[in-house]
Amino acid sequence: KSLQVVREIFRQQTLMYERKIHSIPGRIVSLSQPRVRPIVRGKSGSPVEFGLKFSMSVVNGYSFIDRMSWEPYNESEDLQKQVEKYKKLHGFYPKSVHADKIYMTRANYQYCKSRNIRLSGIRLGRFKKIADKLEKQQIRQDAKDRIAIEGKFGQGKRRFGLDEIKTKLSNTSQTSVSMIILAMNLEKKLIDFFVFMFFWAKKQIHLVFLRYRPKIFGVKFSHSMVK
Repeated sequence: KSLQVVREIFRQQTLMYERKIHSIPGRIVSLSQPRVRPIVRGKSGSPVEFGLKFSMSVVNGYSFIDRMSWEPYNESEDLQKQVEKYKKLHGFYPKSVHADKIYMTRANYQYCKSRNIRLSGIRLGRFKKIADKLEKQQIRQDAKDRIAIEGKFGQGKRRFGLDEIKTKLSNTSQTSVSMIILAMNLEKKLIDFFVFMFFWAKKQIHLVFLRYRPKIFGVKFSHSMVK
């Protein structure tokens, strides 16, 4: 297998040298992991990234992996599939979808509009000043709600090692990512459980307090006794 990879690397490099180009489809950049492709992100400090690329959606704080690929792809193609997956899981379409600017394509707008789904963000076309105060508030609130998905990626990288996967095989790398997302969902479930128990206990204490309140406050204290 390594010999085949070396031959393919030599073929690609020779072709780029002869044609005087710097990129080629399916370019191999790692001998031990030939499936890894360079992904141009355009970020400051790391314009090109390497590794597994996956699309993720967040529903009520829980994360769902919708697509995994070692090849670069356009994320905007996943929105309609993600919405249909949501409908299949819950039985109805979501009220709104909060996505990044790359998802703001005309096809996605038409798709969401035909199903009475509000796609967050500024509409396509020539920029015009937004005079409606309610629309401004809605756009601002949509931007705040979209922080949830960005926060999930940050949580996975900072606390669960999503950006430090050391596995070599394709299957083990995908399994590692899936296990990290599973651990994040279990933590979310645990937090929801403790929050539920807290409010349940608070309600029970309040009911007990109401039940015995006449006996507690039925005694009249004098000023001297309080001292």
